[in-house]
Amino acid sequence: MFFDEFVDSLEGEAPPSGISPFLTALWHDKHGDWTTAHETVQNLSGRKAAIVHAYLHRKEGDEGNARYWYREAGNSFPSDMSLDAEWVQLVREFL
Repeated sequence: MFFDEFVDSLEGEAPPSGISPFLTALWHDKHGDWTTAHETVQNLSGRKAAIVHAYLHRKEGDEGNARYWYREAGNSFPSDMSLDAEWVQLVREFL
């Protein structure tokens, strides 16, 4: 799947089948369902889950929790990056 196809899928009612849970979470987030996005990654482990979890808490406005998850992912807090830019970066990384 290409980035433009993923973005186009946001017009649908459900995420594309066969994508990773990380992309599924990012799809739900951009589709306006933060809760489902968070539920999708909160019980997963590893760097990918941590970075999506961090992004979601940053978007939520919980900077302390976000900073924790960025550290877990081995990343620093992206204070100089917009949330939209981070979303694009993450989607491109996981595609």
